[in-house]
Amino acid sequence: MALSHPDYSVLDYDDMAKAIGLKPKHIPLLLSSFLEESEAILPKLKTSIQNNNYDEIRAAVHSIKGSSGNMRFNELYEMAKEMELSAADANDSFEYTEYLEAITTAVATIKI
Repeated sequence: MALSHPDYSVLDYDDMAKAIGLKPKHIPLLLSSFLEESEAILPKLKTSIQNNNYDEIRAAVHSIKGSSGNMRFNELYEMAKEMELSAADANDSFEYTEYLEAITTAVATIKI
């Protein structure tokens, strides 16, 4: 998957709940947890990228990949997956900074 710029500003809680197997009333709590987790991880990911620390990049983006997959943020999941795989291979030609910017922007579109 190529770098993308997903916009999650309009979410259908009913559809999300159905896809996840929960009630719509639980979605705001899950989104809140997702945003809190992302807020803690994204700065660590940025630092890891700046330091070319592939193990830390892989670990940080793995968390984002898992939680975005659980929430069915598919484009975000795919970008995180690509970054994780590239970091696991210590791929120094991967566009880590561009992917971080796209992931950060996508997360910022999520509103509760």
